[in-house]
Amino acid sequence: MPLGSRRTRLAACTATAALLVTGGALGAAPAQGTPAVTARAVTTADGARIIARTWLDERTVDLTVRSPAVGADVPVRVLLPTSYAEAPDRERPVLHLLQGAHDDYTSWTRETDIESFLAGQDLITVMPSSGATGIPTDWWNLGRRSPDYEKFQVDEVMQLLRAEFHAGERRAVAGVSTGGYGALAFAARRPGTFAAAASYSGVLDTTALGMITVVNAIVARELQLPGLLWGDPLLQRQNWTAHNPYALAEQLRGTRLYVSQGSGIPSDDFGNLQGAVLEGTLYAQARKFTSRLAALGVPARTHLYSGGSHAWSSWQGEFKASWPTLAAGLGLPAN
Repeated sequence: MPLGSRRTRLAACTATAALLVTGGALGAAPAQGTPAVTARAVTTADGARIIARTWLDERTVDLTVRSPAVGADVPVRVLLPTSYAEAPDRERPVLHLLQGAHDDYTSWTRETDIESFLAGQDLITVMPSSGATGIPTDWWNLGRRSPDYEKFQVDEVMQLLRAEFHAGERRAVAGVSTGGYGALAFAARRPGTFAAAASYSGVLDTTALGMITVVNAIVARELQLPGLLWGDPLLQRQNWTAHNPYALAEQLRGTRLYVSQGSGIPSDDFGNLQGAVLEGTLYAQARKFTSRLAALGVPARTHLYSGGSHAWSSWQGEFKASWPTLAAGLGLPAN
């Protein structure tokens, strides 16, 4: 890579990190939650249990999960299909939708039309919290490996969905921004667990040029020490690698994949220059990741496009474009 290009990219990443620290979110501002209503407890073999349910309507319920993996009470939103009321005991596949950084578990229903889009699909949609950073991973935390949002989302939440809603074994996962990281990291770190995975503007190569700075800035913005996430990038390099979708790309073989990423500037989202800069900062690492998949012969649907923004204005359309991939993994019709 020419020196000038490297300097330009580093400057862009540094600017992105500054935006993140000073208020440039990877997602919209979180909504205020609804007070929980205490109900009967459902407990899994791992000790996770539902301690409260708040029904927002006949299809949408917010659960409060007491999670041993996270060590806290964590909110989870569940969206049921219209067919659920007439056949609550039928096993259905599960779609996990993951939030972005500095956002929360309500983002998908707040910012998109998934409630109506998925109403006729016979599946359960779950939107678990990934904490304020939106990075759904196990934190190194000086070797304590906690909190563990991966175990919470992949294991504890699924056990509860089976007990509460008769969820089936078949699963797919998709996410925006840091949630896009989570979707591909889950699929790579747990081969065979998810039949399909989709990333929209995700952090897919955590050690690419400038990405360590971006990841650390996301953590720092939530007043956490960056080194607590995966450790020092040099001293705990093995741990960074073990959580890097790019390094684990071979393990995505057999998973249906959809990867999208905009170039940011020039952007058609004229009112969101900050979002365009953020999107453009991630473009090179996304292109590197998709090239890695191609070199390995791992099939994937990719959409690397000009313009766009690191915002829901781009992501809602990308979710719908990825739906045939996700539906095929879930064993559902694409229309």
